Amino acid sequence: MDLCLSIFPWATFRETKAAIKIHTQLNLRNCLPELVIITTASVHETKVLQFFSFEADSFYVFDRGYMDYSKLYKIHQVGAYFIIRARGRLQFVRQSSSVVDKTSGVRCDQLVTIKNFYPRKKYPEKIRRIVFVDAEGKRYQFLTNNLDLPAKHIAQLYKHRWMIELFFKWIKQHLKIRSYWGHSLNAVKCQIWIAITVYVLVAIVKKQIGLKQSLYEILQILSINIFDKMPVSQLFDDALLQNFKELEHNQLKMFD
Repeated sequence: MDLCLSIFPWATFRETKAAIKIHTQLNLRNCLPELVIITTASVHETKVLQFFSFEADSFYVFDRGYMDYSKLYKIHQVGAYFIIRARGRLQFVRQSSSVVDKTSGVRCDQLVTIKNFYPRKKYPEKIRRIVFVDAEGKRYQFLTNNLDLPAKHIAQLYKHRWMIELFFKWIKQHLKIRSYWGHSLNAVKCQIWIAITVYVLVAIVKKQIGLKQSLYEILQILSINIFDKMPVSQLFDDALLQNFKELEHNQLKMFD
């Protein structure tokens, strides 16, 4: 099986006149977004699932805001796998249980059928329910259609969902999205699209040329040499630029 893990979280930007959400499908093979959809904050997460495509033998990890049993069942039917946190009001009928090692954090590993009328109608087959408690004592309840991977591995795959937090954090910190040139919906959308495009282009350059510098270092070197006419690979061969490192301290302010 060719493991392709995609995560579907969203980030909210409230600096606009009307808050917006960024729905992202992030491929963890290369940490690049495969699809980005920007909507107003009033659009529910499940409404954008119709725009995403799903491939067989791939894993898709969802934030629980994307809980839609009919969409999950479509993923199941195409031969792909999903992992999603269940909501607290989930009602189910246990069909079977597997023996678990509770020292690993797994509390239960069950095959269940959904008891709620409408969810069961949308997802009529058995579904796997896993309860996991992390090192901090936080309890998670996962639903998945994968019956082969150990329960602990399912929990570990879900943990990769936080990669999207690093993705948005990187964009906000290094591509100047912490402040906005305009506050209309169109102005903020344009700035976010530019930032995401720059991120993808820098990541592609890093991959194709095999650069050792971090994305931030590459971005800074390109920005100070943007008007120089030379091959990109030659630009990073400059010995003076090899010692360029990201500043770890916060920028000082001249005026309070």
